[in-house]
Amino acid sequence: MSTYILGISALYHDSAAALVQDGDIVAAAQEERFTRRKHDPRFPENAIEYCLSEAGIGPEDVHSAVFYEKPLVKFDRLLETYLQVAPSGYETFRLAVPLWAKQKLKLPGLIRSNLGPRFSGELYFVDHHEAHAASAFFPSPYEEAAVLTLDAVGEWSSSSMGVGRGNRLEVTHEVRFPHSLGMLYSAFTYYTGFKVNSGEYKLMGLAPYGRPIYAERIKDTVVEVNEDGSIWLDMSCFAFQHGNTMTSERFHEAFGGPPRKPESRITQKEMDLAASIQVVCEEVVMNAGRHLHQVTGCPNLVMAGGVALNCVANGKLLREGPFDSIWVQPAAGDAGGALGGALLAWYHKLGQPRAATGFDMQKGSLLGPRFDPDDIELYLDSVGAHYERIDDEEQLVDQVAGILADEKVVGLLQGRMEFGPRALGSRSIIGDPRSQQMQQVMNLKIKFRESFRPFAPCVLREHAHEVFEMRPEDESPYMLFVAPVRDEWRTELTEEQRKRMEDPDLTVRVAVPRSKIPAITHVDYSARVQTVDRERHGRYAEIMWSFYEKTGCPVIVNTSFNIRGEPIVCTPEDAFRCFMATDMDCLVLENFVLRKEAQPAGLLEDAEAYRAQYALD
Repeated sequence: MSTYILGISALYHDSAAALVQDGDIVAAAQEERFTRRKHDPRFPENAIEYCLSEAGIGPEDVHSAVFYEKPLVKFDRLLETYLQVAPSGYETFRLAVPLWAKQKLKLPGLIRSNLGPRFSGELYFVDHHEAHAASAFFPSPYEEAAVLTLDAVGEWSSSSMGVGRGNRLEVTHEVRFPHSLGMLYSAFTYYTGFKVNSGEYKLMGLAPYGRPIYAERIKDTVVEVNEDGSIWLDMSCFAFQHGNTMTSERFHEAFGGPPRKPESRITQKEMDLAASIQVVCEEVVMNAGRHLHQVTGCPNLVMAGGVALNCVANGKLLREGPFDSIWVQPAAGDAGGALGGALLAWYHKLGQPRAATGFDMQKGSLLGPRFDPDDIELYLDSVGAHYERIDDEEQLVDQVAGILADEKVVGLLQGRMEFGPRALGSRSIIGDPRSQQMQQVMNLKIKFRESFRPFAPCVLREHAHEVFEMRPEDESPYMLFVAPVRDEWRTELTEEQRKRMEDPDLTVRVAVPRSKIPAITHVDYSARVQTVDRERHGRYAEIMWSFYEKTGCPVIVNTSFNIRGEPIVCTPEDAFRCFMATDMDCLVLENFVLRKEAQPAGLLEDAEAYRAQYALD
């Protein structure tokens, strides 16, 4: 008889559920994908329902449910923090306590109530950073590995180090709140005018446009960076302990004025600040990696926590650090804590054996729902869409590759939905990287987001080392490492183009082609690489191979299937709505190909209504 363990992360940011069957990952999904509320923090009842249905079981079949944090310990931190800063933090405290009293301190009852009377299993609460560490080590390909977790804060820990061996995980060192690399990076996210807990990607993408001229000032003023990877924040520069903002007046004085107003023009100052905090972040990560390697002697490293999604720092650590190999949990943020909690219960609570195979057990992170073609056809008929159904796989792959080769933008929904923040070919918008207009078209007319945001390349694994500065044995199936484009793929800039690269207008700089694949080449010649292989990615890999045969280019553009401000699409309905609301040329839903120009006049006229729906979200 199988043992099912349900992992849950909820009530803070990006709630999720994960289900493990006898140590095997069966399903995992974020609540936001079902509710369409980005980073939905509410209890993940829809994600739980999906996980159980994917396994074909009910609550009565669940051996135990595991929550990714210890609420009482976290509440203790809230109280102690308030006492340290009182009375200045009273308003924040006043708003937080009723929420804790009403919901967060009553989690056992909330979990049992949600699962219903048929659930009679055990409830476990595990440490936040231990859950992160478990999500990184247990699915990894390694029998033994050093473990590094970096995020904002859990109960008390903001980062931790340890080691995993076999079925055991030991956390040996930690840095405690409020001294947090995640909080430091988020403070600069806030100060440069982006939204905390979602704008950190933007800050990382903005960094290559700037110069790290503030890096030393950051280290002299707000943070002490130590050789062992620990940091110490000067709390007089921050307000997150006692206010509703991240930074204090002292911070603003140090960097020449108040924060940039959201949606206002981005200036060179914000670009330079982004470059500077990115350099500091990389220094901390490099220091932590070197120290951890020194104390453990492990040749392999695993990582999790929100800061582990900083793929620029990851790429530098892989290229320049002491480890032979690095594996990062694809759902490195809070959502991955659900998976880590479930695996921690399987190996630690139940003492089950673990045998590393040399391949990761994350299954490409394709752990979400998939949809039956017949159900998709019923939906398309119900809305009056014009489509072509292609059941011959070779013909379908050839047609999609041909559309890409014609420089058309394709929305692709196929197979199981990705778990984590990256679209990996199942819920992706894809295009031809050779196009000089592709980046701006995707950003401004499809994603409705800032023009400077870079797009990621998907590259056939066999050709990755030919296009990017990667070793032939290197893999990046989860888009968590940045690598430079090789010299032979770069193009020489003309004098006029060099002048345009100095223009204060980011849209002018973005339009300068820097390689033979300009749509995915950032201003510093870097790219956030996803390697694609037939074993993990199936049809997606076949589309890329067909595109390669037609064009000689082993790379395509890949971005998440959503527009700015909404989660990645989950269902065919979500995908069709996004397709109609944007300037996407083609939509592929499993075996169905829809071309925008072929849609009935009535549906095209309704496109403005779809756009209006997005504006209201």
